[in-house]
Amino acid sequence: MKTLGPTLSLTLLALSTAASAAQDPYLWLEEIQGKEALAWVSQQNTNTRQDLGRQADYPTVRRELLTILDSNDRIPSVEKIGGLYYNFWRDKDHPRGVWRRTTLDEYRKAAPQWETVLDLDGLAKEEGENWVWQGADCLRPNQERCLLRLSRGGGDAAVVREFDPVAKAFVKDGFQLPEAKSEVSWQDHDSLYVMSDFGPGSLTDSGYPRVVKTWRRGQPLAQAQTVFEGRQADVAVHAARIDAQGRRYDVITRAPTFFTTETRLLVAGEWRRLDKPDHVGVDFFDNWLLLTPKQDWKIGAKTWRSGSLLAIDVEAYLAGARDFTPLFEPSATVSLAEQTSTRGSLLLTTLDNVGSRLREWKVVAGQWQSRTVDTPSFGSISVRAVDPDRDNRYFYSFTDFLTPPTLALAEAGSDQRQTLKQQPGFFDASPYRIQQWFAVSRDGTRVPYFLVSRKDIKLDGSNPTLLYGYGGFEVSLTPRYNGALGKAWLDRGGVYALANIRGGGEYGPAWHEAARKHLRQNAYDDFAAIAEDLAKRGVANARHLGIKGGSNGGLLMGVMLTQRPELFNAVVCQVPLLDMRRFNRLLAGASWMDEYGNPDQPEDWAYIRRYSPYQNLKPDARYPATLFMTSTLDDRVHPGHARKMFAAMQTMGAPVQYFERTEGGHGAAANHQQEADIAAMEYAFLLRQLR
Repeated sequence: MKTLGPTLSLTLLALSTAASAAQDPYLWLEEIQGKEALAWVSQQNTNTRQDLGRQADYPTVRRELLTILDSNDRIPSVEKIGGLYYNFWRDKDHPRGVWRRTTLDEYRKAAPQWETVLDLDGLAKEEGENWVWQGADCLRPNQERCLLRLSRGGGDAAVVREFDPVAKAFVKDGFQLPEAKSEVSWQDHDSLYVMSDFGPGSLTDSGYPRVVKTWRRGQPLAQAQTVFEGRQADVAVHAARIDAQGRRYDVITRAPTFFTTETRLLVAGEWRRLDKPDHVGVDFFDNWLLLTPKQDWKIGAKTWRSGSLLAIDVEAYLAGARDFTPLFEPSATVSLAEQTSTRGSLLLTTLDNVGSRLREWKVVAGQWQSRTVDTPSFGSISVRAVDPDRDNRYFYSFTDFLTPPTLALAEAGSDQRQTLKQQPGFFDASPYRIQQWFAVSRDGTRVPYFLVSRKDIKLDGSNPTLLYGYGGFEVSLTPRYNGALGKAWLDRGGVYALANIRGGGEYGPAWHEAARKHLRQNAYDDFAAIAEDLAKRGVANARHLGIKGGSNGGLLMGVMLTQRPELFNAVVCQVPLLDMRRFNRLLAGASWMDEYGNPDQPEDWAYIRRYSPYQNLKPDARYPATLFMTSTLDDRVHPGHARKMFAAMQTMGAPVQYFERTEGGHGAAANHQQEADIAAMEYAFLLRQLR
C-alpha cells in the first residue's frame, strides 16, 4: 500500500482540523472577552450562585473559610532581603496584600511588629489598577534593589518595576517592563537579562519569550542588545545570573520542549553550550556542576539512572571529564524531591513511599561527605536557605494532613532546630487518623494513596468521600495540612483521599514517564483503581464518592467523567484542559505537547482522541453531577475548555453547573474573599451530592 506524501498528508490534516473546528458548535466560547461569551458566563454564574448559595452549608462554610484565610495565626513565611526578613501578607484589612519586614528577633515573637514596605491596596487605589502581587527578585548579595512583578487581576502576564526596599519606593526612571509574560534576571546593579514580548516574532508558539537581551540602565528597551534567540517552536528561552556560594555563573537555557533544555554557560566572554543530553537538568554549588538526568544516561560503561543527582567540578566537566560523584541515586521507592543550598551545604529532600526525608552534603578537602538529618518518619518536609551567600542556616518546615505547620530555624551540620512559629490547628484533629493504602491498577502496578478519616469510620460504603488527584508533569502530591479541608469537610463527616497516580513525581522521573504521551491512560487507570479500592474496602461506594482536580487534574476529572462515570456521584473540575484536539492552539497549550503529544500529528491524535473528554461525550450516557470552575483571566489554561464542555453537557441534559471567576489567574483567586466564596460553593456542592 502506498503511503501519502508529506505535502498531501499535511493538507489532509489541515482539512481535518478545519472540519473539526467547523463542527464545534461552541467554538464561539473560546473568545475570552467576547461580548456574547461574557454574557453567557454571567448567566451561568448567576444560576450557579443562586443554587449553591442557597445550600444550608454555604454561608457557614464561607464564613469559616474566610476566618481561616484571614487568621493572624497563619505562619507568615519570610525571605531574608538585606539584613531584614520580608513577608507578603493578606488579611481582612489588606485584601490585596502588604509587603512588610521585620528583624529576626522580632519575628520570633508571637506578635511581631512589622514595618510596611509596600501597601498593595493603597498602590492599586492610587494608580487605579487591580494589582495582584507576583513576587520580588532582589539583586544579590546585598539586595539593595528589587524587581517587583504586579499582575492586573492575577494572570501570568505582569508588569515589572524596579523598587528600592531601603527607601520603600519605586526607583524613579528605574527598570520598567510593560505587561507581558516576561522573565528578568539581574546581571548587576545597572543591567538585566530581559526576556519579554519585543514585538512580532519575539514569542514562541507557546506565548513565552524567544529572545534574550541585555538591558542597560537608562537605555530604552528598544535598544537592548540581543544575546540569544531561540526558535519559534521552542517552549521558551531564559537567561540568568546564578550566585552559588560566592561564585557567579551566567546561564542561558533554551527549552525546545517542556522537559528538555539546552544550557549555555558564559565562559571567558563566550557562550559555551554544555555537552549534555537535553533531558539532563543543570544546577551549581560552589565550583561544582550538578546534573540531574530525567532518563537513564549512559556514560562509558556506566549508566546513571533517571532521577539521579551527579556532581562534578565545573572546569573539569568543561575539559571533558565525566567522573561524577553521585549525590543521589533513586531506588524503587525513593526519589529526589527538592534540593537547596546554604553557604556551605547542599540539602536534599527525598521521598520514600511519599514520606519526606532530609540529607545533607558538604565538601571536605575536595571530597563530598553526607549525613542523614534526623526528621519525623512520616509527613512533608521543606527547607529554604536563610542566606545562601553568607549563612549556613536554613528554614525547616514540617506538616502532614493532621499536623499544622511548624517553622524552625536549623543549621547545616546539626540536628538541633529552634522553633520559630507553630501554627495552631484550625480544626480538632484528635478524632482522625491517616492511613496509606495501595490500589492495583489495570496493568498490575501498585499505586499509593492516603486516606484521612475518623478513627471509628464505619466501612459500610456510606462515607462521603472526596478523592483528589493530579497525575502529571512530575508533580508530587504529599501530605499537607489544610485547615479549610478539615473544617469544611472532615468536621462535616467527610473522608479525604489523596491519589499518588503515575504521571506525578512521587517515585521520580520513571513514575512520570509511565503516564506521558501514549502512556497517558495509565494515570487514568490508576485513579479509577483507587476509586474501586475505596469501594471494595467499604469506605465509599459510587453514591458517596466525589472527585476533584485542577489544571492537568481538571483533565483527569474530565477523563473520569467520560470514561468511568459510574464510579462517582460528584465531580469538581477546576481550570481544566478538556478539548485535547485544540489544546495546543489555546494560550500556553503548545508548551504541554511534550506531556500529552501533538494532536496535529495523526499518530499522536490516535491515542489522544481515545481520552480527550470533549470529544468523548455521549448524549445517552449518565453522568455524575459536575461543577466546572475556571477563570476569565486564566492566561495559561484557556477558559474555553470548561466553557465548551459545560455547554455541550448542558445541551445533553447532564446535571452540570458552571462558575467562572472574573479575577485571579490559573492558580488562585485574587483575594481571600473570592477564595472563600469559590471554595464554599465547591464544598456546598459536594456535601449536597455525597451525604
